[in-house]
Amino acid sequence: MAKIYVVGTPIGNLQDMTPRAIQTLREADFILCEDTRVTQKLLSHFEIKNKTLSFHKFSEDNKYQKIFDLLEEGKNLALVSDAGTPAISDPGAYLIKEIREKLPEVEIVTIPGPSALAAAISIAGLESEKFVFIGFPPHKKGRKTFFEEVVKYEIPVVFYESKHRILKALESLNEIVPEREIFLAKELTKFNEKYFTGTANEIIEKLNTDENLLKGEFVVIVK
Repeated sequence: MAKIYVVGTPIGNLQDMTPRAIQTLREADFILCEDTRVTQKLLSHFEIKNKTLSFHKFSEDNKYQKIFDLLEEGKNLALVSDAGTPAISDPGAYLIKEIREKLPEVEIVTIPGPSALAAAISIAGLESEKFVFIGFPPHKKGRKTFFEEVVKYEIPVVFYESKHRILKALESLNEIVPEREIFLAKELTKFNEKYFTGTANEIIEKLNTDENLLKGEFVVIVK
């Protein structure tokens, strides 16, 4: 029976790569990568010489069919994203759904690893035992509605944001929930890892003191 492994990879610090993840990538027939160039750096670091195949949100139907064909041939595949655990706010989720529906005989195996979501939650000091994760805000259409959803929850709300739109995201939160405390994690596990706590406006002021603070990937938790 063919298998597809969903493999968590480091979100920054390569020492977070697990021995099981390394072994899985070495033994897989093909590694499905969000960006083969990014994954190749990881593979080179751990001296993994394996075949890679690109798979991302712009992949067309023929790429899905190629993956299905490989599985039907009995090939074992490993799915990775550029960083963290695949299929969480990631196109891998749709691929796994399609495999479950079209190839129910294929075994889907999780190889747990780093996740920016779990990492941020663990250090935010949340009093609530519950939270809701809402992924990435839309770039344009639906963005206003996305942030208006935040006020509907009485538990912490978590989302990801890029360096290109982090200030706009905080400005939206300042308009909608100016009194709410926010925990912002920047570049988790990396050299420039930093954390900020305060209202949206207070964090905006802190970020504007140094343009380097606006670089990287962000996890936002609205308490």
